[in-house]
Amino acid sequence: MKELIIASAAFAFFILCPRMAGMTKVISDASHVELVKVVVFGTIFALPLIIAMALIFARYGLIAALIFAIVTDFASALLMREISMKAGVETLVIALFVIIGVKVASMVSGWMS
Repeated sequence: MKELIIASAAFAFFILCPRMAGMTKVISDASHVELVKVVVFGTIFALPLIIAMALIFARYGLIAALIFAIVTDFASALLMREISMKAGVETLVIALFVIIGVKVASMVSGWMS
């Protein structure tokens, strides 16, 4: 049980990021819904997506997980009816940086062994 609590706390700290906070604020403002309500209900809706992401990554790898992430980013924009070329380019650039970051991290850690 101790291992589950530690791993779960580490995961909870890991999934927080400024991009998520910023997008939550944008969504809250654009939809005129209270920020905390967006966070609570969004977390409930996100749970199966987070599980799907982890399973996709574990089974098919980084590229498949990134494709899933890009699809969900665009789905969010479409739901909000505010997709733009700028948002599309930003999503692709972020995806490329993630791929490069994972590859570089793997190379660096390989040099350490």
